[in-house]
Amino acid sequence: MKLSRQFVAIGASALTVGAALVVPQVSGGSAPVGQQDVSAATQHDASSAQRRDRFVVVGHRGASGYRPEHTLASYELAARMGADFVEPDLVTTKDHVLVTRHEPEIGGTTDVAAHPEFAGRKKTKILDGVALTGWFTEDFTLKELKTLRATERIPAIRQHNTVFNGRYQIPTLQEVIDLTKRLSRELDRPIGIYPETKHPTYFQLQGLALEPELVKVLNRNGLNRSDAKVYVQSFEVANLKALDKQLRVPLVQLTSSVGAPYDFVVAGDKRTYADVVSARGLRDVARYADGVGPSKDQVIPVDATGKLGTPTPLVRDAHKAGLVVHPYTFRVENSFLPPNLRSSTVASDSGNLFAEIAAYRKAGIDGLFSDNADIAVAATSE
Repeated sequence: MKLSRQFVAIGASALTVGAALVVPQVSGGSAPVGQQDVSAATQHDASSAQRRDRFVVVGHRGASGYRPEHTLASYELAARMGADFVEPDLVTTKDHVLVTRHEPEIGGTTDVAAHPEFAGRKKTKILDGVALTGWFTEDFTLKELKTLRATERIPAIRQHNTVFNGRYQIPTLQEVIDLTKRLSRELDRPIGIYPETKHPTYFQLQGLALEPELVKVLNRNGLNRSDAKVYVQSFEVANLKALDKQLRVPLVQLTSSVGAPYDFVVAGDKRTYADVVSARGLRDVARYADGVGPSKDQVIPVDATGKLGTPTPLVRDAHKAGLVVHPYTFRVENSFLPPNLRSSTVASDSGNLFAEIAAYRKAGIDGLFSDNADIAVAATSE
C-alpha cells in the first residue's frame, strides 16, 4: 500500500539530556525502565522543529552508542535524547514471540555462554547461506530468554557500555511498544517504532515466519493504520510485498553496498542491491514501499583519498520515484567515520559526526539511523 509521507519530526533539546543519563532496569524481572527528571528535554523548541521539518532521526537499536543495543534502556535513552523513532530488530523465540536482537544468534549480545544449562543449545546453522555457530533465539522459549542478560556487542570500541553488561533483559516487541506509549505521554511528543524483520527467509524455512506475528502485534496495539507512527523495514523484498497487502503503515526497502536480497538468491533472481537502487529498481520499489534505507556509502561513497566523495544519483532517483531516503548508520567513533573526519588514530575516540551528517543532509536525505541520537538531533536542528 503506497502511502504519502505523513510524519512530522518534533525537535527536542537532546543536549540537555546528555549521554551520561542512567536508565536503570530491574535485572531480575521485567519491571519498566525507571523514570528520570528530564523536564528540560521535553520543552519544545518551535524554531528547531520548523528547521527539522519532516527530517526523521531513528535511534538505531536505541541509543546503542551509550547502552547495550536492543534493550529497553537503550530505546528509552534514544527517545529522551530526541529521536523520533526507535528501531527494534525483530527475531523470534521457539514459542513464536517477537523479541528484539540484531541477529538470531545471541552469543555476542548476551551472557548465554555463561549459562551452563544452555551449553547444549550451542550449534552451527546456515544463516543466509553462511555457516554460523552460536546460540539462536528460535531454540529458546521466551521464559528461557528472559533469564539471559544483554551485553555490549563491540566492547573494544564501546568499553564504556560494558558497565551496563548484565543489567538488561531481551525485550519483546510488545514491551518496546508499551515503552514508546509511556514515553510519548511523558515526553508529550509521539515516539515511533521502526521495526526491521530480520532474515525473513531464514525464519520462514523454520516455520517461524515473522510477518504474521508482526501484523498481529500491530493490530492488537491499534498501530496498523495510516497515521500510526510506524515504519516497517526489511533487507528482503518478497516479505515487504506480502506485508504491503496487510499493513497500512509505510514500508522501507533496506539495501546494502554489497550482495543481494537473500530471497532473490534463494529464488535464483540475479538482481543485486545495486540493481535495486538503480533508477529503474527504485521505481519498482515504489510499487510496494514508501522509502529506501540504503547503506550510507550508497548515497555518498568515499573517494580514493578517504574523503566523502560526490553523491550518487540515489537520492534524486528515489525522490523522483516518490520514496523517502533514510540511510544507515551514523556513528561518532573514528572507526565508523571517513579518515578525514576522524579526530585521532584511536578507533574508539569520537570524530566529527556533525560534519558527516551535514554532508548527507546537503545530499538531500530525508532522515537517518544513528547510534548517537543526541548528536543526530543536534546536527539536524542547526
